[in-house]
Formats: sequence, structure tokens, C-alpha cells
Amino acid sequence: MLTIDCIHPELMRVLSLLGHGDKVLIADGNYPLASKTGDAEKIWLGLRPGQPAVTDVLETLLHVIRVEQAEVMSPGDDSTPEIFGEFQKLLGGMELAKLGRFEFYDACGEKTLRLAISTGEKRTFANILLTVGVA
Repeated sequence: MLTIDCIHPELMRVLSLLGHGDKVLIADGNYPLASKTGDAEKIWLGLRPGQPAVTDVLETLLHVIRVEQAEVMSPGDDSTPEIFGEFQKLLGGMELAKLGRFEFYDACGEKTLRLAISTGEKRTFANILLTVGVA
């Protein structure tokens, strides 16, 4: 029996294959995962609206991988979604690189995206693209 925080067998399988520079997307329930993540492995975790939250998945993954960069989808106006502060807190204050909607979609379509996770998150702009760092 595993004693680490992540016990999902498919997530653990894919996470074990990641290397420095590979990317992981944790997406809200609105994100078009099937059409905007290229050849990445896709895992749908959504159980019901709101569960699990993107922040729940991020917190769990941070016990398994190191993150050297985090990118978010900017709303396109001057607003900052509240969840961005939650992301930064979980990431120890790391600055979030903000990409426009279509830039974010393009980044998630690149070959470096190896894992795309869909959650039940209902908050908008609750998508985060993580770059795996050195162990």
C-alpha cells in the first residue's frame, strides 16, 4: 500500500515517466481537455461539480513532483482571479506566468505537455500549467 499523498494508479504511472521540462496541466471542469491537449495522457478526475478542486490536485502533485514554472490563463482584462493567489500560496510564492486564452491553449498543445488532468473545478480561469523541475 502506498504511503504517499497520491494514490491514483494512472496518475502515478504517468508522473513517474516525467522528466525535467515536461509539463502537466491541471484544468477546471470547463477546459476543453480532449481538443486542446494534443497527444498528452488525459485523466478525468471530476467526480461531481466542484470535486476535486484544481487546488486539491495541485497540492497533491506538489508532494510528488518539483515545479520550476507555473503558467495560468489570464482573463484578458486587468482582473486577477482569486484562485491565482491560492496557486501562489501552494507554490510557495512562485510568480505565475500569465498567458492569454489562445496562448494558453497553444502551450497546452505542445509536445512537452505530457499529462492533462480534468477536475470538477467550477471556478473560471482555474487552469494551471506546471513545468517539472529537477528532482
